[in-house]
Amino acid sequence: MGLTTVSYCRTMGDLEEISQQFQNKLSSIQLMLDLSATDFPKQKIKKLGEEILELQIILEEFDKCVDHQKVQLQQLKELEKLIQNDLEGVQHMKDNIPAHIPKKTSPVKENTDGGNQNTATDVQPAQAEHVKKTKRGFVREMHYITSQEYESIPQYMKGRVSYEQLNAVVESINTAIRAKYKILSQPMKALNIHARNLQQRFKNQESKDTKGQFFVVEDDILEFTQMKVDKRFQGILNMLRHCQRLREIRGGGVVRYTLN
Repeated sequence: MGLTTVSYCRTMGDLEEISQQFQNKLSSIQLMLDLSATDFPKQKIKKLGEEILELQIILEEFDKCVDHQKVQLQQLKELEKLIQNDLEGVQHMKDNIPAHIPKKTSPVKENTDGGNQNTATDVQPAQAEHVKKTKRGFVREMHYITSQEYESIPQYMKGRVSYEQLNAVVESINTAIRAKYKILSQPMKALNIHARNLQQRFKNQESKDTKGQFFVVEDDILEFTQMKVDKRFQGILNMLRHCQRLREIRGGGVVRYTLN
C-alpha cells in the first residue's frame, strides 16, 4: 500500500471504506508485531514505520471526511428548514384561497354570425354571467374586495357581513351590469318586448353625468339577480363606497351606482 491513501475521501467517498482501510492497516501492524516478537531486524522496523505513517495519513483523511460530512449535515438541516417554511407557506395559501379572485377582463370580439337571436334576447342571470362584451367596447366590472380592504372597513360598517358575503354582492352587481349592457348592445329588432322595454328604461336613466360610465340602479339588481334590495344591501353599498368601488349619481328620482 503506497502513500496514495491521502485521496481516500475523494476516490472512495465513503467513511465506511476508509474505516475498513484503517482496520486493515491496524491488522497488518499487529501481524508484523506478532511475527517479530523475538527477532525484529532493521528492515522490519523500517517497514513498520512506513505502515504507521500510512496509518497516520489515513487518520488525517478520515478526520477531513468527518468534517466534510458535518458541513453537509448542517447544510441539509438548513435546507430542510427552508423547505419546511415553504411547505407551511403553501399550505397557508391553500387553506386561505379566497372564493373570489380579482381578474382582468380583456376585450373580445362580438359574435356577429347572426345566430339564434331569440336566445340572445331572453337575458337570464345564468346567461348574463358569460357576457363580457358589447358593441361599444368591453364591459367594465367591479373588482373583488381583497382581504386587506375588507379588514380596513370599520367594524360598525361591516356588522355581521363576512368577506365572502361582500364579494357575493360584488358578483351580483357584475351580473346585473353584464346583463344590462348586453341588452343595450342589441339592435331593437333583435329584442323581445320585455327586453325592448328594459333597453328604453336604461337609455332614459342615462344623463350627461353618466356618459362613458357603467352603472346600475336598484331595479337592475332586482331584474337580473336573486339579491334583495333591503337595508342590509344598502349597508353593503356603504362598504363598497368605503372601498372606492362605486359612487352614486342622483337625478330625476333615480340613484345610479356607478363603478369607480
